[in-house]
Amino acid sequence: MATIKDVAKHAGVSTSTVSHVLNKTRYVSADIIERVMKGVDELNYTPSALARSLKLKNTRTFGMLVTTSTNPFFAEVVKGVERRCYEQGYNLLLCNTEGDLTRLDFNIDMLLQKQVDGLLLMSDEIASQNLDIFARHKPVPTVILDSGEANFPCDKIHDNSQHGGYLATRHLIDNGHTQIGCISGPRDKKATFARFTGYLQAMQEANLEVNETWYAFGNFECEGGKQAFETIYATGELPTALFVCNDMMAMGVISAADNCGVGVPEDLSIIGYDDIKLAKYICPALTTIHQPKFNLGQMAFDTLLDKVKTGREESVEINLAPTLVIRDSVKRLST
Repeated sequence: MATIKDVAKHAGVSTSTVSHVLNKTRYVSADIIERVMKGVDELNYTPSALARSLKLKNTRTFGMLVTTSTNPFFAEVVKGVERRCYEQGYNLLLCNTEGDLTRLDFNIDMLLQKQVDGLLLMSDEIASQNLDIFARHKPVPTVILDSGEANFPCDKIHDNSQHGGYLATRHLIDNGHTQIGCISGPRDKKATFARFTGYLQAMQEANLEVNETWYAFGNFECEGGKQAFETIYATGELPTALFVCNDMMAMGVISAADNCGVGVPEDLSIIGYDDIKLAKYICPALTTIHQPKFNLGQMAFDTLLDKVKTGREESVEINLAPTLVIRDSVKRLST
C-alpha cells in the first residue's frame, strides 16, 4: 500500500507539500498540484483518515444521541443531519438511548472517547435527570435539539411545542368543538408539558371546561395511543375531539377507535403532532401540526459546524415555528 512518502518521492516534492495539496491548507502551484495528483492516481494512494485527524487535531466526526431512531420523527431528523454530513464531508456516529440512563451514559462516554468534534443531543433524559455529560470529559461543542435545559454550555434549537399545542386545540375549537380531550406523552418529557400547556391555553382562552376524564398519558408510540384511548373510552363518555400529542399515538388512537366502532372523524375528530410522512397516508389522512424535521436536522448540523469552525464561546438559541396541516381527521360541527 502506497504511503504519503511514496507520493512525495514520485512527484519530487516533500511530504508536507503533498499534505498541503491534499488538504488544501496552503497555496501550491498548479504544476506541483498536477504532479502530486498524478502520483496519487498512479500509486493508488488513499490518505489515512486516522493520520489526518491526528495531524489536524480533528476527526471530522460528529456524535448524535437520540431516544430511538425507529420512531419516524427521529428518523426524519437524523436524515437531515446525515444529508449535511455527506455534503460537508463529515462522519456521523448515531446512538440510541431507548430511555435507558445506563445506555445513555455508556454512549456519551464512547462518543467522547472517540474524540468526536461535536455532539448533537436529542434525548429528554439529559435534561430530566439534570445530567452533566462533561463531568468526566473535556467539553466539546454541543447542540441540544428540543430536549429542555442543560447544566453545561450548548446551543439549543426549540420546536416551540407550546405554540404547536395551542394551534392544534385552536383548530378543533374553530371547527365547533367544545368537548375536547387530550392524549399526552410521558409525564417526564418536556414536549408533553409544553404541548399540554398549549392545549390548556387554548381551552381557557375559549372559556371551555377541561374534563379530566378526557385526559390520558401515552408513550409517544402507537401502542401508547391505543391504550390511552381505551382508558378514555372505558369511562363511558367520549369527547367530540382529541388532541393527540404526536402522530404515532394518533395512529394508535384511530386504530383503537375503529376497533370500538367509533368512526374518525364522524364520531370523534383527531388532530396529531409532528406531521411524520405516514400521517398523510393513513385513513383518514391525519390533520396535524407540522414540525420541519428534515430542516431541523440540517439546522442542528450547521449550528454545530459553525461552533466548531469559529470557536465561538457564546451559546445561541433558535426557535422553530410549527404550522397547522389540515387533512381529513377533523370534522366541522354545525353551530
